[in-house]
Amino acid sequence: MRVAVTGSSGLIGSALCDLLEVLGHEVTRVVRHPSRDGGRTAAWDPESGTIDAQSFEGLDGVVHLAGAGVADHRWTPARKQVVLESRTRSTALLSKTLAGLNNPPPVLVSGSAIGFYGDCGDEAVTEQHAPGDDFLASVCQRWEAETAPAADAGTRVAFARTGLVLATNGGALPKLLPLFRLGLGGWFGRGTQWWSWITLDDEVAALVWLLEHDQRGPVNMTAPGAVTNRDFTKALATVLSRPALLPVPRFGPGLVLGAELAGSLLFTSAKVRPAVLEAGGFVFTNPHLEGALRRLLLPPAGTR
Repeated sequence: MRVAVTGSSGLIGSALCDLLEVLGHEVTRVVRHPSRDGGRTAAWDPESGTIDAQSFEGLDGVVHLAGAGVADHRWTPARKQVVLESRTRSTALLSKTLAGLNNPPPVLVSGSAIGFYGDCGDEAVTEQHAPGDDFLASVCQRWEAETAPAADAGTRVAFARTGLVLATNGGALPKLLPLFRLGLGGWFGRGTQWWSWITLDDEVAALVWLLEHDQRGPVNMTAPGAVTNRDFTKALATVLSRPALLPVPRFGPGLVLGAELAGSLLFTSAKVRPAVLEAGGFVFTNPHLEGALRRLLLPPAGTR
């Protein structure tokens, strides 16, 4: 396949490009500043509305992962606007560009998040669940809606609603590890909120699966084994052979991140099932949390 990837320098995008190339596919990285080292790149600037449309002619697929980091800064009104517009503007530009091509890619896999569902308590959530009503839910709804021009023009569009991505080189896990390794880790609040997670390896494998399979609409990118925050804490402490005995009061993360951001990232409950991936036969390499953490954090047997 010939595939273009936006957000190609991010945690998921860079891993996806690596996997596609290992599998023998040709990757075009969609970037603001094209490479001069011989790598395949296509220029765009969503803020100014410019894009090298010709680079998308005749491709076999596009994976759109661009967007400002949700947790990179406190959620001031200005930052929330950046989070929203970095997704809606880039998606609108890409979607309209694909719709206007003579030979458009047949598939667009567009990023989204399980934040679409909001706080669902203990209810099991599949792709059929209604959207939530908080900030992240509204961002996801508007983000997905901007793909309409491409879909209307006949491109198959799938929404990759991603959960908590576990990796050692980015995301939430490296931020948790220092405290846990010191034996100071703990669950957040009561710890009863559900965390739906996926390893980076399974995330990028599922993105490739979406390129290759005739799937449209929302797809939950989470492992089948969602856990409560308390159980997540227990598993991480067990793998690291450290205690985790005390809860982290809700006001603590709120002081660091701001109450709204901390609430959305750490205390919102979403027990998400990857119903579409399961029904389609996708095989998870890491379906269970403790095993996934061991693979990520401990050296292979015989190398210790």
